Amino acid sequence: MIKDNDLLKSWDTDEPFTNDPSNSYTLPARFYINHDLYELEKNAVFYKSWHYAGHVSQVNEQRSFFTTTIHDQNIFVAKGQDDQIRAFYNVCAHRGHELLEGAGKRNVITCPYHAWAFDFSGNLISARNSENVTNFNKCDFSLKEVSLEIFCGLIMINLDEKAIPFKKQFQGLEDEIRYYLPSVDSLEFAQRDKFDVACNWKILIDNFLECYHCAPAHKDFVDLVDMDSYRTITHKRYSSQCASAPRTTNSNAYSFNPGEVDFGYAGFFVWPNFTIWIYPGEANLSVLQMNPESEQRTIEFQDWFTLGGVLTPQLLEAAAYQKDVLQPEDIAICESVQRGLKSKAYNQGRFIVDNGKTELSEHAVHHFQRMVFEALKAKL
Repeated sequence: MIKDNDLLKSWDTDEPFTNDPSNSYTLPARFYINHDLYELEKNAVFYKSWHYAGHVSQVNEQRSFFTTTIHDQNIFVAKGQDDQIRAFYNVCAHRGHELLEGAGKRNVITCPYHAWAFDFSGNLISARNSENVTNFNKCDFSLKEVSLEIFCGLIMINLDEKAIPFKKQFQGLEDEIRYYLPSVDSLEFAQRDKFDVACNWKILIDNFLECYHCAPAHKDFVDLVDMDSYRTITHKRYSSQCASAPRTTNSNAYSFNPGEVDFGYAGFFVWPNFTIWIYPGEANLSVLQMNPESEQRTIEFQDWFTLGGVLTPQLLEAAAYQKDVLQPEDIAICESVQRGLKSKAYNQGRFIVDNGKTELSEHAVHHFQRMVFEALKAKL
């Protein structure tokens, strides 16, 4: 059980986590190592938030599908014969068996357990021997639909039936992405890279949201990006971190020819657990999502989207830099932080927030931690 009183008592004895990032301590260590708080996050954060599921190009044919999860909730996304993309809980209405695995294409959705069959609008179309059951009505056993929106080609889902629409909740984000990448609607899924990280998901988000660590930890990244122009701006539910023209087209990170993306870098954090990246050069967008597996383990997916779903030589170089250099650098940092947060010598730190909110400022980390704090406290 969640020990509500103990957690609240702990908040009373911590150093102050305030609304002013320049005068605030960080979230206490237990937010990253406490199992009860991890369990509380499921309902307080993940079951009430928009979740990146995939891309429209992954269901470009009628009756095609792919599966995804939000914690222990299994979902599938599919395109119906009416060309509508829908999401459903991936569970049979008969005895609860999972319906689909992975991705593919089917004529009908047939449960492997008792062969109940559903169409791609979620309707039960066949239940063996049900014609001999009194008062059995197929309409009572449709699949349960999940809220879904399309955003710049990304498929967003939400388990909360009363959720505020994604575009309303993240107003301004679409305009920013289209400004930096006008051809975003023409992109297609190219590849997925997977990372198994021994740390809490929030440590990975904290790390993404500041470049205070970039000069010491990411020497190739600061060779690519003009750090003097790198600024992070927080909004209600997201933040953007962008830089102007790249320092060079032949950096230590990777080489490229100037293309549609003629600025240095654009990155976006979208509450609660995914980030959007646009690298300089040819048209590209990637999504890095942090999926909690436990209070001290996270599975990261990075999905790449390009014109035609093909990674050209320069984009292969960019993706290889991300996978083989930048991600290992960040993973090593974050796993060290996870170990350090268990130390009896540590509970809280202090945000470094300067008056100009420069590339060294941690105000976006505070912005994220405040959303976590408020979501959890609302449940206690």
